[in-house]
Amino acid sequence: MRIALIGYGKMGKLIGRLAAERGHSVAVTVSESHAGLAAEELAETLKAADVAIDFTVADAVERNVRACMLAGVPIVVGTTGWDAQRQEIEKIVAGSNGSMVYGANFSIGVNLFFRIAEYASELLARFPEYEAFIEEQHHSQKRDSPSGTALKLKSVAEKHVKVGEVAVTRAGNIPGTHRLGFDGPADQILLEHIARNREGFAYGAIMAAEWIENRKGFFEFTEVIAEQMGVDVGKH
Repeated sequence: MRIALIGYGKMGKLIGRLAAERGHSVAVTVSESHAGLAAEELAETLKAADVAIDFTVADAVERNVRACMLAGVPIVVGTTGWDAQRQEIEKIVAGSNGSMVYGANFSIGVNLFFRIAEYASELLARFPEYEAFIEEQHHSQKRDSPSGTALKLKSVAEKHVKVGEVAVTRAGNIPGTHRLGFDGPADQILLEHIARNREGFAYGAIMAAEWIENRKGFFEFTEVIAEQMGVDVGKH
């Protein structure tokens, strides 16, 4: 599989290295030097790839998706913070009969954590004396706050319980820590996911790229995980 890396920072370089270990090649790298290109111009460069993986910034996502759709290249979007543009981007994908996978977090462990969190929230909803809370920690260079993962965790938990504001810490080099807690008068139940490094996110993005290559539709990474668990997500 020939991959276009849109964004060639720490994540892009890591994905390139791990993709090579899985037998894939990097056909295109899109860096800051391409920031001024229009979608139509970028599309010409992307045509050399079978699939694109985007880890850039929220403001660039719409252009990058549009460019991939013009090039006929499926895209995996690991960038977060573009929720306000979601409907427009979904229209771009659907109007092009294209394909895209997006996710608040591409760690396989985090996506399993979401499922555990949803089950725990459903269970604890039966005991109103427990109040739910969410905490997240990331490195000081992280741009979005709260993280997309924390907001996804909140939406999962709030299917069953009320959650207040997410407590956010930005310091040092923390790859990512997320907690969902339930505090009661006599004890506390705490679920926690700790990322040790960025490799989990990179592997998940590569898995999503392998998964989306021959599919059409607009998918969330949770659906990729669901299929791995034996659940048929169908076609969108």
